Amino acid sequence: MEINLIRKNDKFNFEAENSGGIKVELDANPKIGGEGKGFRPMEMLLVGLGGCSGIDVVNVLTKQKEPLDDIKINIKATRKDEEVPPIFDVINIHFNLYGALNEQKVERALALTFEKYCSVSNILGRSATINFSYTIHN
Repeated sequence: MEINLIRKNDKFNFEAENSGGIKVELDANPKIGGEGKGFRPMEMLLVGLGGCSGIDVVNVLTKQKEPLDDIKINIKATRKDEEVPPIFDVINIHFNLYGALNEQKVERALALTFEKYCSVSNILGRSATINFSYTIHN
């Protein structure tokens, strides 16, 4: 895995590119001079968590032959602002799942995701409490 970053201006705006040529922009908090031209690095960690866990949930539900029509994920996090560096304290991730889904299979898919498969949650879970919840929309 390789990521390359280039600075885009004379401030804190960077463009990151993966080996497949996909790009994303990052920027600093406006408190230190960021201009809102991209995700903040800590937001990117949450994007990674949402993407990783979302992919794993979809994968497990697909293997279980569950009729998942759609998935929407919301993540809210708090940081230990009094510490340096201000790492995440609590991360709450909520899955809105759409389809005629079996609740036990959904719970199993989420448990497998956070206990076994999602490497991002495994990493972030070493320093923050990660809580997950879900709503099934039939």
